[in-house]
Amino acid sequence: MITIPITAELLRGALDLEQTGRGLLPHRLPAWARAQYDDGQLEMVESQPSGVRLVFSTAATTIELDTLPTKRDYTGAPPRPDGVYDVLVDGRLFAQLTATGGDVITIDLMSGATDTKPGTAQTLRITGLPGVPKPVEIWLPHDETTELVALRSDAPIAPIPSGRRVWLHHGSSISHGSNATHPTGTWPALAATQAGVDLINLGFGGSALLQPFIARTIRDTPADLISLKLGINVVNADGLRLRTFTPAVHGFLDTIRDGHPHTPLLVISPILCPIHEATPGPTGWDLSALADGELRFVAAGNPEEIPAGKLTLSIIRAELDRIIQRRADPNLHYLDGRSLYGDADNAAHPLPDDLHPDADTHALLADRFTSLAFESKGPFSG
Repeated sequence: MITIPITAELLRGALDLEQTGRGLLPHRLPAWARAQYDDGQLEMVESQPSGVRLVFSTAATTIELDTLPTKRDYTGAPPRPDGVYDVLVDGRLFAQLTATGGDVITIDLMSGATDTKPGTAQTLRITGLPGVPKPVEIWLPHDETTELVALRSDAPIAPIPSGRRVWLHHGSSISHGSNATHPTGTWPALAATQAGVDLINLGFGGSALLQPFIARTIRDTPADLISLKLGINVVNADGLRLRTFTPAVHGFLDTIRDGHPHTPLLVISPILCPIHEATPGPTGWDLSALADGELRFVAAGNPEEIPAGKLTLSIIRAELDRIIQRRADPNLHYLDGRSLYGDADNAAHPLPDDLHPDADTHALLADRFTSLAFESKGPFSG
């Protein structure tokens, strides 16, 4: 077996590689941006490599990847499944692997306290590959922080230039891939495959809050197409009022336009989420469900505070639509999230935890987005 150096040329979807004491940790935010926040939630989710994959050409029949995953264990909740590694050969799913062991973070949802137990690296072995030159992709788990320790193969490996348009997408946990069962099954990954584009997924669970450093990251990242799914986390966190939400959106767009003055830019409002359509945030845990070992969410805000500027999803959709029209930018577009998942879809495919879609609904979102954004006269159809 040949030991292959893991370099940025072999990785797509990561904006930074951190050398740790144990290996390489892919990040979806650059180091300067990570230095501008002290937020455990964002620190966790940006290091979860949603959309990050090793891409190379090789005639190898056997490949080994040593990884050190970080597992999450929520006190009182059912155990989480191990993260999945999707192996694609010539663009088709060839194998799915999991890495047991690794570090384990135990999280108490009620107190927020955490406890970390260190673990050891695991070896993933991919065998039976055709012994001819071929493109191979190893998609890392979308919801499990993963350090890359070593890469080995029985034949040389070479990076592959893409040649495809780059689609950069920013959003919340739904874009990150919550409740998807494997990394190429998140709706952005599915849509990217359908449209034949290279994905950079900046979907951050619970953390799409119009932060300036995320706007500057998007501004500075080369991309041919950009989409922003905005609003749900602002309500979840009860982070802004209408008076501050509007200038925050304008400022976010202004910063992106500083680096991408003419790039097609699509703003997507939240999909239907019944608990927050007319009830403001914050979003809380459903304690009765948690007592039964289920993770569910409730809207904890007071609708009587809406006149004082509290935000609901209905208000956010109307305001995003108004902002986009007011800016009069021919390359700036708006998509109502309910065209991806609306009332009829909720009746047929209800949100399992009242906030996030299931795996089948991720596929539905991808099909709808591909049709509306990439096909016909969609904003990304060029």
